[in-house]
Amino acid sequence: MLSSLLTSSWLVVLGVVVLALIYVAVNYFRIKKMPEGTAEMIELSGIIRSGAQTFLKTEYKSITVVVAVVAVIFTLFVEKTSGITFLMGALMSSIVCVLGMQSATYANVRTSNKARESLSIGETVKVALCGGSISGLAVQGFGMLGFLAVLLCFGGVQHDASSKGLIAGLTCNPYIMRISTYSLGCSIVAMFNRVAGGNYTKAADISSDILGKLRHDLPEDDSRIPNTIADFIGDNVNDIAGNCSDLLESFVATMSASIMISVTLFKTALAEGETQITDATFNATVLFPVILAGCGLVGCLIGLGLANIKKMGDNPSKELDLSTWISAGCTIVFGGVASYFIFKDVPLYTEFKLGWASPWVSSIMGIVSGIAIGIITEYYTSTDHKPTQKIAEMCTEGEAFVVTKGDAVGSRSVLLPVLVIIIALIVSGIIGGSYGIAISALGMLAFVGATVSIDAFGPIADNAGGLAEACHLDPDVRKITDKLDAVGNTTAAIGKGFAIGSAAFATVSLIMAYVGSYSGDAAVPVLNFATFFVVAGGILGGALVEYFSAILTDNTIDAAKIMADVGDKQMTQEVLDGKAKPDYNMMIAMAAKEAIRRMVIPSVLALLIPVIGGFLLGPEFVGGILVGATIVAIPRAIFMGNSGGAFDNAKKYIEQGMLEGHGKGSPAHKAAVTGDTIGDTRKDVVGVALDIFIKLMSTVANTITPIISRYHIFK
Repeated sequence: MLSSLLTSSWLVVLGVVVLALIYVAVNYFRIKKMPEGTAEMIELSGIIRSGAQTFLKTEYKSITVVVAVVAVIFTLFVEKTSGITFLMGALMSSIVCVLGMQSATYANVRTSNKARESLSIGETVKVALCGGSISGLAVQGFGMLGFLAVLLCFGGVQHDASSKGLIAGLTCNPYIMRISTYSLGCSIVAMFNRVAGGNYTKAADISSDILGKLRHDLPEDDSRIPNTIADFIGDNVNDIAGNCSDLLESFVATMSASIMISVTLFKTALAEGETQITDATFNATVLFPVILAGCGLVGCLIGLGLANIKKMGDNPSKELDLSTWISAGCTIVFGGVASYFIFKDVPLYTEFKLGWASPWVSSIMGIVSGIAIGIITEYYTSTDHKPTQKIAEMCTEGEAFVVTKGDAVGSRSVLLPVLVIIIALIVSGIIGGSYGIAISALGMLAFVGATVSIDAFGPIADNAGGLAEACHLDPDVRKITDKLDAVGNTTAAIGKGFAIGSAAFATVSLIMAYVGSYSGDAAVPVLNFATFFVVAGGILGGALVEYFSAILTDNTIDAAKIMADVGDKQMTQEVLDGKAKPDYNMMIAMAAKEAIRRMVIPSVLALLIPVIGGFLLGPEFVGGILVGATIVAIPRAIFMGNSGGAFDNAKKYIEQGMLEGHGKGSPAHKAAVTGDTIGDTRKDVVGVALDIFIKLMSTVANTITPIISRYHIFK
């Protein structure tokens, strides 16, 4: 029976969610009312918006089939309501994806026009951030809306619930099954969006760079290049739509893992004879994750709201950083108050070494880790720091030096973020046990509304600059959009670092929830690496990460080569002389076709690996796969993201004239373009998909635990 305390508390959080979604709606209609600019700007932005919508419509025809099949399987064979909650997760992720992309395609041209009208960096930043805040707050708002709907409509969470599954002999906790399938619905949509969106955007981007910078020596984003508009669209379908569904999935996964661990922790404590632990303790551990997420959402509203009303200066980085710091600071303060009132009067587990403050301090570890990873990422990828500058200097020596130096920067950038993650996990585990680790993961994502808002600023600014170039606006306008674009590159790199770091935390908490689920009520959750099943699974998990990366890389490069060759045929002398326009729609359709065709195999791979492994060799083998994949994927994803970001900004560093005697069109610039082409696939396709790969496998494993624990060959 759902207690009145939980019900009333969740209803308060629901009120905060509704307030945030009202704020999202206000900003959405505010952006739409802004003028779009010249006739050419209106025409090109309309093509971008239409192309992005067409891509999503085509993509969702495939996603809908997969989601429907999986939902039917859950409903008929696992637990009768789990198919509904699975669909709810897929729906929330899809809404955020569509809303974020739609708002970005409205905001990009209006950002460019604001720069044209005002010639003010501060005013232009506010428009781009307003568009980004729609994406960010929608991620947190809709993720929590669906999660609260599952809790309130299906009776919350009970630790002692058990029902007969629809498979003969299967028993499961239906409350946990609903939460895990809601999370799984979010995960599947995120995987499809990231894989398809990454292929679309990078195939278009790389082919556009090949045609413009290597084959025809044209300016970046020149409208004579037929692939340019497909590239603009790609920024929205991957960096906005894909990123929104990615971070929503991480956010939901950490809340789900926290509650699943609450159940395991309570049952283990009772089995070990801790008689002082009561239902009040259990209710407190179930309540806190949702309240912490609500506190973070309030912090985001404050941080982004202040940025919306205050007068901005000429330093975009400072203004964006301030919003993040305010959001994080409010989350820490409100989270501390919540932790005190929730835990101060209830019996606590022995793992809570700091009493009522243990969950709060654990959340702070996650928050600090997220900020620290962002700072480290900025250092290794920003044009303001030596690593990227050194890569740019190497461009004068040729492509081999560029690639070798970029790889070294990427490899070097792995250690510090991993150390940050390790320290946070160890400290959280010491002071709060497995629950502390899950709360640390949630702390990192508790203010995800702000981090996604600032991350979305990047592709909006990038599109705004591209439109300014393609529509031949005044050079002073381009100076403003170029400055925003440079800042946007850094915020995008930081966002990718944050996504990877949050995936690491989320996956660890999901693995702990998984091990606790199959270990049994009377056992301390343990994954025994002394068994050959676990070791074999770990080796396979690491190999699967490499195989998954190879599939994505091959798909992207193959699609880019096809698009470059087709686009080259369109660049006739008439098009190059500006007397005719290329066929943008054909290139947009080709990019969509190639992306959709290539997304199914890698996405389904992540879905099926735990299922096949579980039915063949059992839950311990799957646990090994999860651990092995996570250990390999985290440093691999950091390397991919940071080396790719450094390559990109090294090219920007040269294009801005920062390398004396080596500007656009020089051999050094062409070497930098080669590095950027390599980096594009790394940071925007492989790196961002790896985090979903490990999260999706962990979520699937948690969902099917009751089945593979009972049915496998070596049972």
